[in-house]
Amino acid sequence: MKKIISGLMVMSFFLMITLSSCKAVKNTNKTQRGAAIGAVGGALIGGILGNNIGKGGNGALGAVIGGVVGGVAGGAIGNKMDKQARQIEEALPGAEVERVGEGIHLVLGENSVNFEFSKATLTAKAKQNLDKLVPVFNDYPDTDIKIYGYTDSKGADEFNLNLSNQRAAAVKSYLVGKGLVSGRFVTVGMGEADPIADNETDAGRSKNRRVEFAIVANEKMIEDAQKEAGK
Repeated sequence: MKKIISGLMVMSFFLMITLSSCKAVKNTNKTQRGAAIGAVGGALIGGILGNNIGKGGNGALGAVIGGVVGGVAGGAIGNKMDKQARQIEEALPGAEVERVGEGIHLVLGENSVNFEFSKATLTAKAKQNLDKLVPVFNDYPDTDIKIYGYTDSKGADEFNLNLSNQRAAAVKSYLVGKGLVSGRFVTVGMGEADPIADNETDAGRSKNRRVEFAIVANEKMIEDAQKEAGK
């Protein structure tokens, strides 16, 4: 993994130096320079990183990084994701919102959506916090949302995998029940993979019982951005 990232960093640096040496690029603003660099290497770098990070776990993060379009179209998508990320942060301050590439990595931990030990039932607090996300998701209908469920390390692997699937499905079911389109969602159970806290303590295990979202552009948003970029 380190070799892959190192290689990509070298390649990215080479691309940046090469492009920044051109007079045309020097006369552009930061957004335009980023779009130019993205057009050359964005999709390649995103695909390699997404595939390799995804294989090692980190499902939601890998899904976001792997969905790179690049170029001017990617810049347009990124602008929309910037706005959505800000709205999520304002609506749900307790969530961890990370803008990655052309998507959003959202972690709903114990301060926003958590689960009791060995259960997939949404708590009243979890429902209240999901309610805050519904208007934001409604504002951006051209995004797809992958929901990843997680457990702590207690219990057998097969049990935890099934439980994590149930947790992701419970979140999807609740959001669809609030009027969001079912086809926008994909659910994935990750079991006890990718712990974000120490599973040796009660507090750590509570943090690991969580869901994560990968919010990415759907085909319509990508097509619209590409058409706009071609004008």
